[in-house]
Amino acid sequence: MSIFVQKGGVNDSISDDQLRELVRATVEKSGKTGGRMLLLPPDHTRLNSRAGRITEILVEMYKDSWHIDIMPALGTHSPMGEKELNLMFGPNVPRSMFRVHNWRDDVVTLGSASSDFIRELSGGKLDYEVKIQVNKILFDSYDLILSIGQVVPHEVVGMANYTKNLMVGVGGSDIINKSHFLGAVAGCENLMGRADTPVRRLFNYGVDTYLKDLPLVYMLTVMSRDESTGEMAMRGFFSGDDVSVFHAAAELSVLTNLVLLDRPPKKVVVFLDPEEFKSTWLGNKAVYRTRMAIADDGDLIILAPGLKEFGEDKGNDAMIRKYGYKGTPHTLKAVAENDDLKSSLGAAAHLIHGSSEGRFRITYCPGPGVTREEIESVGYLYGDLDAMLKKYDPASLKEGFNTVNGEEIYYISNPALGLWALRKNFIKD
Repeated sequence: MSIFVQKGGVNDSISDDQLRELVRATVEKSGKTGGRMLLLPPDHTRLNSRAGRITEILVEMYKDSWHIDIMPALGTHSPMGEKELNLMFGPNVPRSMFRVHNWRDDVVTLGSASSDFIRELSGGKLDYEVKIQVNKILFDSYDLILSIGQVVPHEVVGMANYTKNLMVGVGGSDIINKSHFLGAVAGCENLMGRADTPVRRLFNYGVDTYLKDLPLVYMLTVMSRDESTGEMAMRGFFSGDDVSVFHAAAELSVLTNLVLLDRPPKKVVVFLDPEEFKSTWLGNKAVYRTRMAIADDGDLIILAPGLKEFGEDKGNDAMIRKYGYKGTPHTLKAVAENDDLKSSLGAAAHLIHGSSEGRFRITYCPGPGVTREEIESVGYLYGDLDAMLKKYDPASLKEGFNTVNGEEIYYISNPALGLWALRKNFIKD
């Protein structure tokens, strides 16, 4: 068990030809020469991960010598349509290869993490067992299972991917809901940008205990925007079959994706690409990833032209509409008093993450898919998108501090690409 392939650095930019060789070398190092291959990439909401391109390369290289199935690791997200599949994987990957993950119905329960373990992880705040559930396809006699994705700071687990791609990406409702609530109780400010967190320990326990006999290999990328070109650059590629590959990728991600500021911006403006962000469930990365930087009594302006719903899942959407983003005390009280939210702890966690806890104001500026009344009903301020785009034109703003009509703002073009925090308050592991 080890790292198979590793390449990268803060200033590196891995080319497509280099990526092809790294992918080829990974399969060769696995020792597998043919049979049945299962690919587990993320969906189009992780467009910048280059996992789509890696999937395309694998299909190009091995479609004639392997039987290949592809299951996008949707978690609770909506299934991908033809437009999303084409955006993420291109037109040449046969659609017959794709399988859809149903997080509610297509999973098997392998065992559980005990309530004693969860009490330990939560510092005594939670007392429940967690069912370790994954999609049953993992046990369909595959000779090689490739889990593909990007390592980047994450609000629930600390750093995205690795075992999260299995326990959440193709996981079941119990572990998804309860792990997210564990992260909310632990506090996202205490988790983001850290490789070792209570939620990570839960995910690692699930994989190490119940999936240890599967032929799992991880392909992990580290991505960032190249300031000279404005394009996404692959800073690192890491593959292997144990935790060392994750730690190597996470170390580079901290150096690459963590933006430490010397002073807190009073106003942060975040743009949500309409192809990537269609819900507050995803769009609230604008809240999660900036909350460690923004000033007290500051403003967060979210430009969301593609917004059409709150939750990617109908059940989660209903919970958001009913209970709103109204802070931790309100949400914990609602969990205690309402069975529907108590049985949807993932949604409860999301409501906590999406609130500023009254510390700063959040103004959502949606396109025509969501009304002022809807935005205000869940606890956000409403902003007119056209007026805000005229005032804060993404085409004329640079990443970071800008001055617009005498007003200083901090601009972020994609909150999924990093984590913003105050240097004085962020203590790295």
